[in-house]
Amino acid sequence: MAPFLLPQALPRLRAGFPELRLTLREDLTARLLDRLANGDLDVALLALPYHAPEMEMLALADDPFVVACPADHPLAALAAVGGADLAAAELLLLEEGHCLRDHALAACSLPAPARGEGVLGTSLGTLVQMVAGGLGVTLLPRLAVDAGVLIGSDLVTRPLAGGGSRRIGLAWRKSSARRAEFEMLGRVLFPDPG
Repeated sequence: MAPFLLPQALPRLRAGFPELRLTLREDLTARLLDRLANGDLDVALLALPYHAPEMEMLALADDPFVVACPADHPLAALAAVGGADLAAAELLLLEEGHCLRDHALAACSLPAPARGEGVLGTSLGTLVQMVAGGLGVTLLPRLAVDAGVLIGSDLVTRPLAGGGSRRIGLAWRKSSARRAEFEMLGRVLFPDPG
């Protein structure tokens, strides 16, 4: 989510905390939490839910999923797309290991495809290009759509029926004494929590 959140968040962080020395690392959630547990990171921004009982977690905002499809796709004619509609479509997903994949499937109550089945992308940008190329439809977080992941494509979005979403939050070691600082960071990252 860094490419979609940081363009808005970094200027707020620099303005509010000009002395803050910030080092950013982008990685899969499991590896971020390993680095957090080892003390290599102080705090991690991640999508929730994520099972990590050794960590303290603070939910910051909701990030609804939307369906992205070509304007002439049958799903584009719907006001909202249900799980049954998606089950009948060629749903393109991120490859295994991306928690966004699991959150997207959970948001629309769909089972994960069997290992090796389906068309898989390595990034949201790749998924958008695959959908634009007519290979199917995909689920995108609103954060990515608002940040422009669809710019340059002719794709349209439709909300999920029932409003499926993921939570975005912070995680840190339970032994950390910096909870107040992390809560302040959360308020800067998401000044208007959803």
